[in-house]
Amino acid sequence: MYLLSLADRISRGLGRIPVAELQPHREFVLSQQTANGGFHGREGDADLYYTGFAVRALAVTGGLPDDSRDLLSDFLRQQNPAAAGTIDLLSWLYSAAVVQASGGEDLLASQPADLVDVLIAGQLSLRRDDGGFAKSAEGALGSTYHSFLAALVMELLGRDLPRPNALAQFLFDRQRDDGGFVEIAPMKRSGTNPTAAAVAVLRTMNLLDAQTREDVLGFLGDVISTEGGFQANTRIEFADGLSTFTGLLTAQDLSAADLLPSSRILKYVRSQLEISGGGFRGASWDQQADVEYTFYGLGIIGLISSGNP
Repeated sequence: MYLLSLADRISRGLGRIPVAELQPHREFVLSQQTANGGFHGREGDADLYYTGFAVRALAVTGGLPDDSRDLLSDFLRQQNPAAAGTIDLLSWLYSAAVVQASGGEDLLASQPADLVDVLIAGQLSLRRDDGGFAKSAEGALGSTYHSFLAALVMELLGRDLPRPNALAQFLFDRQRDDGGFVEIAPMKRSGTNPTAAAVAVLRTMNLLDAQTREDVLGFLGDVISTEGGFQANTRIEFADGLSTFTGLLTAQDLSAADLLPSSRILKYVRSQLEISGGGFRGASWDQQADVEYTFYGLGIIGLISSGNP
């Protein structure tokens, strides 16, 4: 499975990093867990979105402590996956899988017997005529990113994606002359993150040809920042943690890890994003860490330390 395989890859890389260097980041993530068992972002109560990233960060740095796992189970039991949007549903499914893999309960077992069918039907209701999946029921067009998420949800639920050729065509239609991919059809300027999403799905489907690979690498070369990371697109002049993570992951997956030297990326992450007391922030101008960007920071270090897949 894509997410579990990626987590294993990052975890193996972080296994080469001294525990003392990772511990402040684990402690930061654990400090964001609330009394109800979920994890919060920079403000407000716990939610599934940030809980998913916190669980991913803990999973790649040694796993969930038993007390944190049990609290998390309480939180997940209070949620209704059938009512969740795609992003929150993916967070719930992944978190539930990590809980079970950590020796905790099987949270799916306590759900209605037809839950998987209900969840599949909910995802398919977001399928649009263009072959992609919309962000929400109100969305008229398929989204590259949400199509990627829908594919991950289907995989976690153990179901094949219907009409895979339609999804492949949808993704190829989102590619632009700059070599990258856009989020929705009307857009003309590619983005690093939709490009990474499209590449991930096309690689899974064994449909990434040599020309597409070269085009994508050309785009990624255009979004390398002078700071040593990847930009979200060519108009944004600064790098950020999310784009650097997805850009690096895509370059590695396309056997071009040297597109941006690892030493430059590590210098950027360690000097601009890592906070000495624990956690990572989103960009050099950011003032605060959160669990999402902490996962990206750890992910970047883990990917570099693990080498090419």
